[in-house]
Amino acid sequence: MVNFTVMKNLLKLFFLFLLLMQSCSAEVWLSGTMNLGDGADRKPMVYLVLPEKFGAVAQSFTGKVLDSAQIAQNGHFEFKNQPEYQKTVLLEIVVQKKGEKYPNRLVNENPKTDNYFPLIYRPGTQMMIEADLGHFQSTFSIQEPSPENEALLQLRDLRLRAYGKHLEGQKDGQGADEDLLKREKNQYNFKKELINFADRSEELLPALVALRWASPEGNYERVAELLYDQSVKWSALYPGHPWTKELVSMADKQNLPILVGDVVSGIELPSQDGKPILLKRMLGHQKLTILDVWASWCAPCRLENRKVLVPLWEKYNANGFQIVAYGLESNEKAWNNAIQRDGAYRWTHYSHLEGDQNPFMEALRLKTIPANFLLNEEGRVLAKNLHGEDLIEFVDNYMDGMISK
Repeated sequence: MVNFTVMKNLLKLFFLFLLLMQSCSAEVWLSGTMNLGDGADRKPMVYLVLPEKFGAVAQSFTGKVLDSAQIAQNGHFEFKNQPEYQKTVLLEIVVQKKGEKYPNRLVNENPKTDNYFPLIYRPGTQMMIEADLGHFQSTFSIQEPSPENEALLQLRDLRLRAYGKHLEGQKDGQGADEDLLKREKNQYNFKKELINFADRSEELLPALVALRWASPEGNYERVAELLYDQSVKWSALYPGHPWTKELVSMADKQNLPILVGDVVSGIELPSQDGKPILLKRMLGHQKLTILDVWASWCAPCRLENRKVLVPLWEKYNANGFQIVAYGLESNEKAWNNAIQRDGAYRWTHYSHLEGDQNPFMEALRLKTIPANFLLNEEGRVLAKNLHGEDLIEFVDNYMDGMISK
């Protein structure tokens, strides 16, 4: 007589055995070793995160958590559940500090200690990696990397050098007024180095990581021309890739500030009688115009008025140089006081007196000041956002050339 209870238990054991055999025989596709010495504050876990769109790359809390692996006491870890993708994808390997409850939190504070690394996965490939747990991104290495992953390692090294050269030791919002403009220039140079990597690259995904690492928060206002050029390059090479389409949308001219080479003569300025004035009316008889966007409450703007713009006006105004200024103001008295104190009464000033939300900023598609546009007699942008010695050098060279003709 068949004992169904015994048979049922035997079948359960049999299927459990099959599952165990299948698990044991699963091929490891990603493994590695962590140096635990400097990672006492880190969890003994490695997370696998998928950024599902271009804007999610290097961005916290947006990537999809695919898997995790325990780090053994000897630092070894393994991933056996191979991603079920039939095409090449970008993944992010992430470690977290103890107490962090979100596996997909990505830190972009310092590339020496940032907690993740982008990794390009091709179906069916196996990879071995090594890193120091506490200095994860800067020490990350791949055994026999593919060309795409080798490009990512090179990008990481460039980012480390650029950070040390331009940004290390700086704190946003602190320091003298001169330091604020220097900091902005350093930010520009840091972003430019990363975007130049993308410009030189022949690999799409490493190039897109470079663009995201240039500004993980997605702020490309000061490098708009560089971003636009990248959208042109990659849309020609990979027009069908969804991330390329995102880049093209992000870098659409309607989403970027006025670019070098654009003509802005049709921009309208407010007048006291309420009738808008076309910038074009002020340009024809001038060799060079600085369209300056400032505010009475902006300390670097005020410093530039006194130390740069007033001397340039005095030196070149009689030879066809002018300044047209727009103020982000809501207090007319404070605005007029600043104009007088800085000596900026020498040139023409405009404002809607609506603060930083106004039609002029919308027309220029600007969010950040100080900002300026250097225009020829047609209203074409020759250069923009030059400050201090850079602005003086440009005006000197341009005006000297025009005067000598």
